[in-house]
Amino acid sequence: MKDGLKICTIGGGSSYTPELMNGFIKRYDRLPIKEIWLVDVERGREKLQIVGALAQRMWDKSGHDVKVHLTLDRREALKDADFVTTQFRVGLLEARIKDERIPFSHGMLGQETNGAGGMFKALRTIPVILDIVEEMKELCPNAWLVNFTNPSGMVTESIIRYGKWDRCIGLCNVPIGAMLSEPKLIDKELDDLVYRFAGIDHFHWHRVFDAATGREVTMDIIDAMLDPEKDSGIPANIHNVPFAREQLEHLKMIPCGYHRYYYLQGDMLEDGLKDFNGEGTRAEQVKGVEDELFELYKDPNLAEMPEQLSKRGGAHYSDVATESIAAIYNNANEHIVCSTLNNGAIPDLPPSAVVQVSSFVGGAGAQPVAFGPMAPAARGYLQLMWNMQLLVEEAAVTGDYGALLNAVALNPQTPGGAEAQRCIDELLVAHEQYLPQFAAKIAELKAAGLEPKDPVVRDLLAKGL
Repeated sequence: MKDGLKICTIGGGSSYTPELMNGFIKRYDRLPIKEIWLVDVERGREKLQIVGALAQRMWDKSGHDVKVHLTLDRREALKDADFVTTQFRVGLLEARIKDERIPFSHGMLGQETNGAGGMFKALRTIPVILDIVEEMKELCPNAWLVNFTNPSGMVTESIIRYGKWDRCIGLCNVPIGAMLSEPKLIDKELDDLVYRFAGIDHFHWHRVFDAATGREVTMDIIDAMLDPEKDSGIPANIHNVPFAREQLEHLKMIPCGYHRYYYLQGDMLEDGLKDFNGEGTRAEQVKGVEDELFELYKDPNLAEMPEQLSKRGGAHYSDVATESIAAIYNNANEHIVCSTLNNGAIPDLPPSAVVQVSSFVGGAGAQPVAFGPMAPAARGYLQLMWNMQLLVEEAAVTGDYGALLNAVALNPQTPGGAEAQRCIDELLVAHEQYLPQFAAKIAELKAAGLEPKDPVVRDLLAKGL
């Protein structure tokens, strides 16, 4: 029998890693970890060293005998792992800057997981995650893969659909953020309420019930959310434009924060363009926050997660990740919102679809809770978005430019036509080093003289980034 658990974290040099360590430390009584392997790529070597040293100081301060290993050898990190967590970004933040600036330069939304930017993050990420899955089949065939690499839904679906790996759940911080912020809006605690989520990652809705009486309190929360005097708990990276009351009254569900990019598309695009033409896109702002964080992480006296990490966005990822791992390890059958096989939870999508739903997570993974059919206002959008994602996943695996163009045609954030195709072509050229599956098309575009028109992106490319 093994002497404690081995955790492998791919993307270990991430600024999120201290929060992940904090989550494991808080749950050590339920997760007897012996070793944690943080693995990254050569470009992330310095950050890996910095954050890895902080991670070890955190464990030393905790009093638990846990060794943090740092490596650029993914196979070494994966060997005999019990749990594998993924939090990597192919191309680092410079890739996210391209994902945001190129669409904005064409008058379209530039955002990390929505629109053209989200599509290209998936195109870069899915081939890498599938390589990781193949290595797991060889090196740690009994491990669970806990993914919170974005776009989490598409990545998780590709793991299951193309990688044929079902010991996997996908996670997002948005549902836990809602569950932590909403109860206080109606003077309740989380334990007083029952939450039911359904949809796909960054495109889900939820309903809420009083645990004692069974009375639905969804509309009570909506009323409070629309009160300008109250904090609605919207994620830090999303501009807080209020939803229309009548729309939510008709839906009778609470949309996630990212629905603003669809229900309030014009307002969100206008706000994003202001940043694009002013202080910089969200990615450029985050890069500044990350630089500050890593300066803090270098302090040899720092041995805890700094408060400034909350400004980074993505808060509570580690709590839901470490809680999910603890639930699987202890067969706790705990309510966790995650991306998993639909299996009938949402009858408006096939059983084989990967959906983000309330689930009970235990030793057999996630068992989704039945939500029931959606009303037309949600059903139509959900089916459109899921099919768009299927096309992106297909394009990521096959390099089929036609599949990508059809995904563009379906995506509400990339209105069809010559401008949208030019945007997509510029993104292909800008991400050439991370999109080998599109090599032939990219060579064709470059031979025709195509290059991104945004000067910031052109400067990154000139530097080889």
